[in-house]
Amino acid sequence: MDRISSDLEGGLRSSGNTDLSAIGLPDDHAELLAHSAQRLSVPPELLALDELDVLYDESQEALWTFMRPVGRPSFTPTMLTDFVSWQRLITDSFGADRVPLKYLVLGSRAPGVFCFGGDLELFQQLIRDGNRDGLAAYGYRCVEILHRNINALDLPILTIGLVQGQALGGGFEALLSFDYIIAERGSTFGLPEVMFGLFPGMGAHAILSRKLGAAMADRVILSNETYSAEQMHALGIVHQLADPGQGVAAVRDFMAKSSRRHAGLVGARRASRCANPIPLEELRDIVDHWANSALQLREQDLKLMQRLASAQAKRPRAASAA
Repeated sequence: MDRISSDLEGGLRSSGNTDLSAIGLPDDHAELLAHSAQRLSVPPELLALDELDVLYDESQEALWTFMRPVGRPSFTPTMLTDFVSWQRLITDSFGADRVPLKYLVLGSRAPGVFCFGGDLELFQQLIRDGNRDGLAAYGYRCVEILHRNINALDLPILTIGLVQGQALGGGFEALLSFDYIIAERGSTFGLPEVMFGLFPGMGAHAILSRKLGAAMADRVILSNETYSAEQMHALGIVHQLADPGQGVAAVRDFMAKSSRRHAGLVGARRASRCANPIPLEELRDIVDHWANSALQLREQDLKLMQRLASAQAKRPRAASAA
């Protein structure tokens, strides 16, 4: 799995000839150049996002993405901007008659953390300012990204969430929008919002109630419990477990085993979405309830939110891209 090589790109462009059919080369060389052209069709902007590390693997027709947060591993406005661009560039560049894509994978380079979720520092400031519109705008942006991912960007692909650590709050909610979740043993999941008087507002209620039923969804959302990868697997939320350090290999193995039945799996996921649709308007309505509730938080709740944010900020910084 390689990045697109700038040297390779420059070489093809400098030749002044991108019509591969006009190049008289042995079959194996022509195939190599065809693969190179395919890789060069991936937009450079996709590989130059601020907090997302994107790699295209043409051998499995997979786009791997790893969150590379600056500071606290959460969904900051910068990270959300990257995700909006990421989805747009994928939709514009991949699919039929474009760059082939079967699998879209999201993981994280933050050591021991998938994502802590919402930007608690931002939330506190907006709440103290009484800025309901700002809170709602943040939430709308999150659920719009989530809704596009639920629908696999309207592409014939399978989406895979790779968990190698903690997935809390909005990080857990984001994972729920993927077709498959593969988690390393030792990873943990939780929705801690209730501890500071709030509730998860970006998808948990809508998705978990459909996957688990209302009673079990309430238990997960309101218990403030931390769940292990094994517990989430038993509930059917995590689809496959991997040994520590073997998450990437497990995803590769999943893709290899799914290759022959890819079309059937894509069709099954689409049928599931037809049977259990989640309208964007429903997600936005929940965001409205969340924003209204956030403005009712007390000073002691905000102080607890701050302590949690400070503790999370002490986590090690994201590892550099491999």
